[in-house]
Amino acid sequence: MQDITVISMIFTTILALACLFLILSPLFKWDTYIQVSSKGKDINATKEALLTTLNEIEFEFKMDKISHADYKHLKKQYETEVASIMKEEEELMITNIDRELKDEVEKEIEAQMKTYKNKKGEGK
Repeated sequence: MQDITVISMIFTTILALACLFLILSPLFKWDTYIQVSSKGKDINATKEALLTTLNEIEFEFKMDKISHADYKHLKKQYETEVASIMKEEEELMITNIDRELKDEVEKEIEAQMKTYKNKKGEGK
């Protein structure tokens, strides 16, 4: 009988904590922490959303749902945003390539230094 009471108390505590979390979670800005950890994924999702929007704008223009002036304005706006995102992606890629290249060069230098030290040690 006492086991059931302990189990029900544990279950009630877990349920109360879950409810408290769900009530208080909107008060915290979790998205800022998530964006920092998934910046690359965020950029790709944003770029895809912008490209989809560009396609939709073009479709709506061809269907005569928006005016030519609006089409030009919106197209220029979204193309500018896509271009800046692509530039940011390129900078991230170059940074990653530079790090990889630097790591590779450092490994080669270490290997050459070990070879040199071994040869120098044999000559004595």
